[in-house]
Amino acid sequence: MDKLKNKTVFITGASSGIGRATAQVLLEKGANVFDFSRSRQLTNEISHENLRSFKGDVTVEADVIAGFKACLEAFGSVDALLNNAGVGSVSPDMSTTELDVFEQMMDVNVKGVFLCNREALKVMKEKQSGHIITVISMAGQRTNPNAPIYCSSKFGARGLSSGLADQVLKLGIKVTDVNPGPTDSDYWGDRKVPREKFLQPEDVANVILFVLSQPDYVVIREINFDNMKFLA
Repeated sequence: MDKLKNKTVFITGASSGIGRATAQVLLEKGANVFDFSRSRQLTNEISHENLRSFKGDVTVEADVIAGFKACLEAFGSVDALLNNAGVGSVSPDMSTTELDVFEQMMDVNVKGVFLCNREALKVMKEKQSGHIITVISMAGQRTNPNAPIYCSSKFGARGLSSGLADQVLKLGIKVTDVNPGPTDSDYWGDRKVPREKFLQPEDVANVILFVLSQPDYVVIREINFDNMKFLA
């Protein structure tokens, strides 16, 4: 897909799971990938001339500003942003949930998306084009009694994206929410869940690739998908 060749995609949390799978498929299509991750860097595991890594935290404003500056220095542009970094945990009894659990999910899943969107927009508004994609998940559309705080953070991110889409469409900037159902990733830890019925990170990466590969005039505001086995 020549549309992605030499385009620069800034990915948060690209060192594992959905972010890593998306980075790999984009590199295969000739895109430049900038990995912004808090822990390990993708460049330590994958050698590619079109890949750069930066160690930073999406909740720290100075880190995000420095990350986008480094991306511009490396590749000269930011054509797309993939907000992929996220955290989550269950909170089946809110009466016993600690405040720091709430704050961490809100910080990463909402504040982090805001900070990255803001810096990406500074570049995209100047060139009157760009694409912001946020991995929300179906938890941003349907509540779960075992994870009400996680769901509320995803509802918040979805509201942020929806309002932004209305704000910047006239500037030639597209905003898309990608909402996968349960996906096999580190998020689940050692919890006993039916991983054989979950989507794989590569499935989500291919949907993101589909969204990014559309003609400039095609706007996908939201895309929802699940594993048929999980729904059956």
